[in-house]
Amino acid sequence: MSKTFTAKDVAEHKDEKNGLYIIVDSGVYDITSEATGSHTPPSLIASNYSVTTPTRNFLEEHPGGAKILKRMAGKNATKQFWKYHGKSVLEKYGPKLKVGDLAETAKL
Repeated sequence: MSKTFTAKDVAEHKDEKNGLYIIVDSGVYDITSEATGSHTPPSLIASNYSVTTPTRNFLEEHPGGAKILKRMAGKNATKQFWKYHGKSVLEKYGPKLKVGDLAETAKL
């Protein structure tokens, strides 16, 4: 079950101590999540051995650098995200980084 966050909840996650969260559309993403990869080199398939790559923080892997992610942490980054990324980026990384959904708020 997915957790629901308010914009205020997300705003509390604006530094590495508390985690860096951003909002894209109605999703909440933890951009300090770690991405691990595991692969089996062809020469080792017969031996049933796999190699795990070192754990890396998504901030370290972001092609645009960590600075822009840190600047957007705790905020709604929807406009900035779609300006520089296509749907395929969210499809690729979203499931790994998503921690919940943004609560709907009444618009007066």
